[in-house]
Amino acid sequence: MKNKPISNYYPRMTERTYKIADCLELQVRTTSNPYEIPLDCLFAMAARINKKRSFLFVSKVLGKHIPVNPYTSLLSGASLALLLQQSLEGNMPQHLIELAIQGIIDPAQAETAYKEIMSHHLSLPQSAAFIGFAETATAIGHAAFQTFGANSSYIHTTREIIDESESIIHFSEEHSHATAHYCYAADPRILTYPEMVVLVDDELTTGKTSLNIIRDIQMKFPKRRYYILALLDWRTQEDHQQFLHMERELGIEIHVLSLVKGEVAVSGSSEDLIRSTPSISAKKQTGSIRFMYVDQWFKHVDEGNQRPFLRHSGRFGLVPEDREEFGKAISQAAAHVKQTRIGNKTLCVGTGEFMYIPMRIAAEMGEGVSYQSTTRSPIHTLETENYAVQVGYPYPSPEDPEVTHFLYNIPPGLYDDIYLFFEREADFQALHALLEILHTLNLQHINFVFFSPQTYTWKETEQWQIGELSQ
Repeated sequence: MKNKPISNYYPRMTERTYKIADCLELQVRTTSNPYEIPLDCLFAMAARINKKRSFLFVSKVLGKHIPVNPYTSLLSGASLALLLQQSLEGNMPQHLIELAIQGIIDPAQAETAYKEIMSHHLSLPQSAAFIGFAETATAIGHAAFQTFGANSSYIHTTREIIDESESIIHFSEEHSHATAHYCYAADPRILTYPEMVVLVDDELTTGKTSLNIIRDIQMKFPKRRYYILALLDWRTQEDHQQFLHMERELGIEIHVLSLVKGEVAVSGSSEDLIRSTPSISAKKQTGSIRFMYVDQWFKHVDEGNQRPFLRHSGRFGLVPEDREEFGKAISQAAAHVKQTRIGNKTLCVGTGEFMYIPMRIAAEMGEGVSYQSTTRSPIHTLETENYAVQVGYPYPSPEDPEVTHFLYNIPPGLYDDIYLFFEREADFQALHALLEILHTLNLQHINFVFFSPQTYTWKETEQWQIGELSQ
């Protein structure tokens, strides 16, 4: 890519039509792309199993449904931070923007770009509380926060119901399959003192979720200024009017920054698509399975609990003073996990909202490592060229069997070894459904990494018949 001065990155209107599974057609009209990142580098399309919304922009940078270089996802969060810095300060070192663009377009350059941006320790002109939206934006929200030095804090919303904690804000995500969001701050002052709030999401569809949280925050922790950072912004003119209405009603400013902005129009329906579940082979496969614990390097919330949550996950709030200790814990855990790698192609998998810490560990595990996460989002899978989600496996979450999780885009034989990261230890029987899926993927090595103390006694041998694990 040729270097161009940032002044040349003007919004340019483009139109494109996406055909999704022969039953949906989506017209995308792009009105702003400040960094001129090709759309194909940011997303692909799929049909969603959701009556409220039939299509899905499947991100190629989030590390959710599609496996990515972990530095690509970290860089996407840092790129949003650059947009914010540019908006607040009015200037930005041009070479940092060029690095971010090149790193997103070319994953081979993502690590160099990310590390260079992070070495600059960007600063905010006023204090800000960053809030990442569960489940998809917990990692990019954390990455955006990490890009800045002092004067900021971070917390992410959650779908978890934590009985022993009180949620400081409540709001809903109306178009989602899991609408209720909670926010458990160890110290509510994390939203009291900052001068502005920065909300981070992967995509704005109507923006109602952002308006819902802003309204609740304004009632309890009133601010003058709100920023919303998103990879994609598809709000209509009517949606924009809702934002203006809230600004006037509450006497606030709401600024929205995104890598891509535009409008979409959909025709057709996904209701006629047949929802298929891959068959689980009964054939036994010999493989190495390991259970690892990395809790010794991390602090926990409610230390007396046998299965405590992590202190530094972002769910309970983080401040700049946490960074050094947190970074050391990541590196120590990564070094421990890395030495167990045997294959050349490795997949690291976060679970649900637990994305950022596994992503950071994956980034320090060497060459040949891809990263993605499980999700609650039900998506139609189709083995069709250019379709974003070609294979998927539903299973009950080992941490909450009432919740169905999905693992997408892992065809058999693609990886030598896999690492699945769980914030809290899971019971062996709860892992059975997931193991039944994994044993069909021709993996040589399966590794479960837990961040809470060990309470269960696992079998000692590493060489098991995977199909016999439930016995």
